[in-house]
This record gives sequence, C-alpha cells and structure tokens, in this order.
Amino acid sequence: MQGFSHFIPTDKKIEYINGLLRVGFDTLDFGSFVSPKIIPQMRDTETVLQNLDLSATNTKLLAIVANNQGAETAVSHSAVNYLGFPFSISETFQVRNTNSTIAQSFENVKYIHSLCKDNGKELVIYISMGFGNHYGDPWNTDVVDEWVDKMAGLDIKTISLSDTVGVANPETISYLFGHLIKKYPNIEFGAHLHTRQDNWHEKVQAAWGNGCRRFDGAIKGFGGCPMADDDLVGNMPTEFLIQFMQENNVETGLDIAAFEKSMLLSTTVFI
Repeated sequence: MQGFSHFIPTDKKIEYINGLLRVGFDTLDFGSFVSPKIIPQMRDTETVLQNLDLSATNTKLLAIVANNQGAETAVSHSAVNYLGFPFSISETFQVRNTNSTIAQSFENVKYIHSLCKDNGKELVIYISMGFGNHYGDPWNTDVVDEWVDKMAGLDIKTISLSDTVGVANPETISYLFGHLIKKYPNIEFGAHLHTRQDNWHEKVQAAWGNGCRRFDGAIKGFGGCPMADDDLVGNMPTEFLIQFMQENNVETGLDIAAFEKSMLLSTTVFI
C-alpha cells in the first residue's frame, strides 16, 4: 500500500487485512510504524491494528519500522509478533529510505533487537538492495556475506534477502541462498523478491532449489518501494508463489477460497 500516492481509506484497509488473516498465511505484514510525513499512507497503522480480528487465525503480525521511535511504538502492541527493519547494504538507499547511514542503522538494529527481546518480539532484518543496486554503490556477494555475518553475531534469527529493484538473477539467487543457508544453519533466510511477470518463476525456483522456504508476496504484485525508484518494480505476486507450490506438490495449508476472496477484494483496494 505504501507505494500508492492516494490514501486508501482506513476501513478498506481493515476489511482487506481481515480477509487476508482468514487465508492462513504464516505471517502478515499488516502495516508500518513510520513517519506519516514521509509515508502518509501508513499514518493509520495503529487504528488498523486495533480493528483486526485475531480471534480465529494463527497468522502472526509483522510491522515495518525504520527507526528506534517506530520500534518503541511497535513493541508496545501485544498483537505484534515481528518487527521488520529494512537494512540496506547500499549507503545511498539506506539514507534515502531511513534517513540514516549504514553505520547508524546498524546501531539502530542493536537497539531494536534488544527492545524486541525485552518485549517478547522477534526482529526480522531485510537486507535491502541485497542483490545489487543502481546507485553505483559497492556490491558483491562478499558484501552480503559480511553483513549477514554481523547480523548473525547479534543472534538475529530471521533474515530476508531483498531484491529491492528487481535486479536479481537466478545465478546470484542460487549462490546466495545456497551459501548462506549452509553457513548459518540457525538463521531462517527468506526471499523478498521484486520481479516482473516474465521472470518470476526462475527467481522462485532458484531460491527454492537452494533451500529457501520463506517467501514474501503481495497479491497481484501490487506495490514496491516508493523510496527505491520512480518506476516501481512490483512485488512478487502471492498467487504466483501459490502456483509454484501447487506445481511442486507442496502443501501450504492455505484456504484457497479465502485467498480468492482476497484477490477479488484487492481490485477495490488498489485502484
């Protein structure tokens, strides 16, 4: 939703997310505790959270935060299970996305991780620009490995490699997941892939074939990161991920009828 310039009404957000809670996903990224001046779309996250029906779902809730203040707000809500922090290994994008340098952001990670432990939450680190960037900032697989190693040193348990601008290819995806999953067996690695419709399958196959079992998606690929580029590269469509799992006879446990209702509702949300 953050990528849409017009404000999506709060009651529409509540209706849509409540529908998604009935599908049976492991985790749902329901909102962001970020500056309303920077991302006005997310200014109603607390109201949305207060109106979610969690009575008949096992889905865990994840909130995105970009700084310590947002994290402090997020951990105050008992319904929030995960805090997601976008940690870019591109200096340009980290400043653009969170108004802090990589070094400052790593200090924030330390504080937020401690905050999560003290409040019974878990921190999810998104390695943004994890497959390269278009700013000319240094990137190679050793840079990714270096920062994952630093996160592992903090005992971070969940790390998603994020293809923020859709530049990942099957070779890089295969190498990073194959290498990191073996090297850090105590970390759950996820794939947060941005893609176009003509190359999604090869990306998912590369991650799956090299041990990744945590995938982020957004229905119909709506959205993207408004801080990354003017020409947004869409998110990985959730329906494509479900299709992939069905093709590979993977039991997801999802309520497909409820998912199809959410697909239909999405056409009235993202307009």
